[in-house]
Amino acid sequence: VDLDTAKQELEEFIPHVRSISDSSVRKMAGRDLMRFKQFKKQGVAVKFGRFSEKENNQIRKNIEEFLSITGIDSAEKLLFTSRYPEDKETISRLKAENLFCEKLSEGIPRPWRLIYYRARKMFDPNNYKGRYTDEEKEKLKKYHAMHGNDWKKISEMMSRSNLSVAMKYSEIKSAINYGPWSKEETQKLMHAVEEVIRKRIETEDANCHSSSEKSNRDILIAREKLYQKLPWTEIEAKVGTRYWRQCKQKWTTILTNKMTKGQQLYRGIKGLQAKINLIKRLHEIKVDDAIEVNWEELSNAIGDVPKAYVQAKFYKLKVSCVPSWQKKTFSEIIDYLFEKKLPELEEKL
Repeated sequence: VDLDTAKQELEEFIPHVRSISDSSVRKMAGRDLMRFKQFKKQGVAVKFGRFSEKENNQIRKNIEEFLSITGIDSAEKLLFTSRYPEDKETISRLKAENLFCEKLSEGIPRPWRLIYYRARKMFDPNNYKGRYTDEEKEKLKKYHAMHGNDWKKISEMMSRSNLSVAMKYSEIKSAINYGPWSKEETQKLMHAVEEVIRKRIETEDANCHSSSEKSNRDILIAREKLYQKLPWTEIEAKVGTRYWRQCKQKWTTILTNKMTKGQQLYRGIKGLQAKINLIKRLHEIKVDDAIEVNWEELSNAIGDVPKAYVQAKFYKLKVSCVPSWQKKTFSEIIDYLFEKKLPELEEKL
């Protein structure tokens, strides 16, 4: 199909497709469009965001089957072919002959590119190497000074994954403070968040109001926009002394205090009741994966709070109460909390 037709057809599945580069759209037309249409016939919507455990398992299955078909002896060779220059030509030929794109994305209603990135993250042996030593941090700063944001080159020099070196550099590129937040830092964070939200709202409203109207009015903001999909790396740069994850956690705390008018919702008797409500609600919805939980709807199990606050409380609950939780599925964790922890909490209450 020609480019305009491809954009038109893809727009049904990917609303933001017109902001994607033409070369990427052409690839999606070839690798994704037919799959998306088939999923639509089955009543399955195209997904974005975090991968579920079911999807991760499907990727593992697809990779294993492709390795057995082709005789390529490792997922690393398949997904990081450039690391093996002596085998590159053979592996590339086998991938083309055996339709690697189609095989990798089989059974997963997502754009091929996202599935490929997820597979690379899962199977990169350089992705799980523990904490960075002081020596590694210094090397990372040095390599960044030499190569800028060429994370592929830096990852090869560091024997760490692209994602790992990029995220670590965002933490160490400036003097990061790990202690309590100062008043000045908190103010900087609040101004930074206000600035990015105002900019976003004004862009969205550009066609609805004249410039004179906009300058004379306060912007009314839907509550969800105060904590959903904020550009945390941009906010991190504006704050200067904290990295993005700290900014996100602090903003959640500030919002929670504002929304609850400073009430301690998770302490004492209220805290026990909140834990009981949360466990009961999670058990009632009967989902197999955390990705399927609507945390927004669950927030009233605790009170009028952002969904990130509820997710953080659930994380603490499973870590502190469920033995070997890392080896359990989401539904097993919920069953354990419901059967073992809930009676104990109700007795305390």
